[in-house]
Amino acid sequence: MDSSGVAWIDDTKVKVVEIISDHLAYGYSPEEIHLQHPHLSLAQVHAAFAYYFDHQEGMDAEMEQRLVRAQAARVSGGEVFRRADLVERLKQK
Repeated sequence: MDSSGVAWIDDTKVKVVEIISDHLAYGYSPEEIHLQHPHLSLAQVHAAFAYYFDHQEGMDAEMEQRLVRAQAARVSGGEVFRRADLVERLKQK
């Protein structure tokens, strides 16, 4: 865990919450997650699961807060552009 309270997989740039989000969103098992993230050892993936289950209440609350913030940003972001719209705008400049 870093100084801001974020749990990371040791010696990587991968957050535990990212691994657990794959599990919760897609139903991936540790083995499937390992296939999706081959730079992680299966032991590291299992360690992320163990951390999650030991801190499930807090991590679930954190994931819910992230979802709320993302939804709020989407709503307050205003107009949404498709890639084609942005390309067209750039051509007009």
